[in-house]
Amino acid sequence: MSDNSPRGEFPGRFLSPEYTAYVKAWEEKIASFIQFEPALGEASLREARAGEPSSEASAASSIKEDRDHAAALIKGLPFAVKDNIAVRGFSLSCGSRLLEGLASPYTATAVQRLERSGCQVVGKTNLDEFGMGSSTDNSGIQKTNNPWDTSRVSGGSSGGSAAAVAAGLVPFALGSDTGGSVRQPASFCGVVGLKPGYGAVSRYGLVAYASSLEGIGILADSVARARAVFALMRGGDPLDQTSLDAPPESPRLYGEKKESRVIGVLSAQAIARALAAAADEAGASGDKALAIAAQAASLEPPVERAFALARERLTALGHTLKDIEIPGLKYGVPAYYTIAAAEASANLARFDGIRYGRRPPWAENPDDLIDKTRDTGFGSEVKLRILLGTFVLRSGFQDRYYLRAQRIRSGIRKEFESFLGSAAGKGPFDAILMPVFPTRAFGRGEAGLSPFAQKAADLYTCCANLAGLPALSFPANNEEGLPVGVQLLGRAFSEGTLLDIAEGYEAAHPFARPEGYKAFWP
Repeated sequence: MSDNSPRGEFPGRFLSPEYTAYVKAWEEKIASFIQFEPALGEASLREARAGEPSSEASAASSIKEDRDHAAALIKGLPFAVKDNIAVRGFSLSCGSRLLEGLASPYTATAVQRLERSGCQVVGKTNLDEFGMGSSTDNSGIQKTNNPWDTSRVSGGSSGGSAAAVAAGLVPFALGSDTGGSVRQPASFCGVVGLKPGYGAVSRYGLVAYASSLEGIGILADSVARARAVFALMRGGDPLDQTSLDAPPESPRLYGEKKESRVIGVLSAQAIARALAAAADEAGASGDKALAIAAQAASLEPPVERAFALARERLTALGHTLKDIEIPGLKYGVPAYYTIAAAEASANLARFDGIRYGRRPPWAENPDDLIDKTRDTGFGSEVKLRILLGTFVLRSGFQDRYYLRAQRIRSGIRKEFESFLGSAAGKGPFDAILMPVFPTRAFGRGEAGLSPFAQKAADLYTCCANLAGLPALSFPANNEEGLPVGVQLLGRAFSEGTLLDIAEGYEAAHPFARPEGYKAFWP
C-alpha cells in the first residue's frame, strides 16, 4: 500500500490524519489495498465533476429522482475500487504480475457517476488474478486477510473490497461479480454485497474476464448505502451496448415499500437432492466426481444454523416463505465454468506482451515473446482456465461442451423465470432465498478448501450470473465468531425489492462489526 498522505480539503474530515492512520494500521493486518492514494482520487474527482456526459441526459425522470435522493445520502464519502475497474491515474493491475504498475488512462462509467455525486476514490483493492478465484489468495501481488480472523481468507475474487469495507476503511467499495465474486466475500466479511442484474450497470471500464456473465457490483456497510450507490451507478450508457435503463414497470429504489413479500426458499437440501439425481443420471463413471461435488456443496453446521435463523427471522418480519426446487441447478457449476473459461480464453488473448502486459527482457521471436510474457505473468489458475477455454472452443468440441453449456444456461434462466417472472412481468415469488457459500471464511493450507471444492461451492452463486439476475448477499448472523451471509435473487431489474427485504432484516437485526472497527462517516 502506498503511504502517500491525502492533500486538499475534499472531502474534509473523512480524509483526516486520524483516518489515514487508521487505514495504515488495518492494512498491516489485512492488506486489502493494492494502492491507497487519496490525492490521486482528488484529481480524478475534479476531472469527473468538470464534465457531464450525454449518457446522463437521456435518463428517465424516475432514475434522475432516485439519483438525486441517493446523492444526498453519500455525497463526500470516500470509496475503494477493485483493481480490475478503471480509474484514471490509478493502478489497473487486475491482481496480476503481468499488469503490475499499469496506470489506467481513463475512468469507468460507474466510477464517474459516483464521482460526479461527490464521492472520492481513495484506492484500488486486491483481487484474485483477473477475478479468477474464491479467496483472493490467487492474486499475483499480495494476499488479503479477513478482518474477523486474519488467519482466514477474505473470499474472492473481490476480497480486497470486502475486507476494506468490513474493517471500516471505506463505507463502500466496488467489485465485480462473475460467479459470486461480490456475494461470497461479502458473506465471509459480514458486509452487504449487491450483484445488479446483467445490463443494469455499465460495464465500460471493467477489464473483461467472462463478458456475458460479469458486472460491476457493490460492497457496503449497510443496505441503505448499497441502495444509494446502485441508484447512482445504474442506467444505460452509450459506451456499453449491453447496458440499459430499468423499464418503467420495474420496482423503484425509493418510494413505497411493501411490508410482506412471498419468498421462495431454495435450501441446501433441495440442491443436494438435485445433485444426487445428477449422480444417478451420470452412472457409475460419474458418481465419484458428483459425490465430491455434492459433499463440497453441503453446508457446514454454523452456516446451516444461520440459514435456518434467517428463514425464521424473515417469517417473523411478515414475509411468506415457501420451499421450492430448481432441478437445473445441478448442472450450474459445469455450465458456468465451461462458458466462463471459453470467454476468458478469448478476452485474455490480448495480454501478449505486445499490446498489453509486461515484456520479458529478451525473446528470439514474437512467439517466444508471447510465451515468455504469459508464462511469467499469469498465475496457475489463469493458465488453467485459459487452457480449459481453448479446449472447449476447439473444432469438434464446441457442440459437446460449449453449446451444451449454453443450452443448460437457457434452461436455468427459464426455471428461475417460472418462479420470479421476467422484466416484462412479475411471477408468483418476489424473491428466492439461498445460501451464499457452504462454509464460513475458510483458512489456508490444511484448514482451507481444495481448488475443486471451492469451484463446486460456487453452485449457490453462479446460477444468478448464468440467468443474468440481480442478487443480494447480507449478513444473517454471526456463528462462532465469524459472519455468515444469505442471499436473495430476484427477477430482472428488481434490485429495489431485494434491497427492501434486506433493509427490513437489517433494521430488526443490526449487522455486527469486527473488533477494532471504527466508522468515520454517518
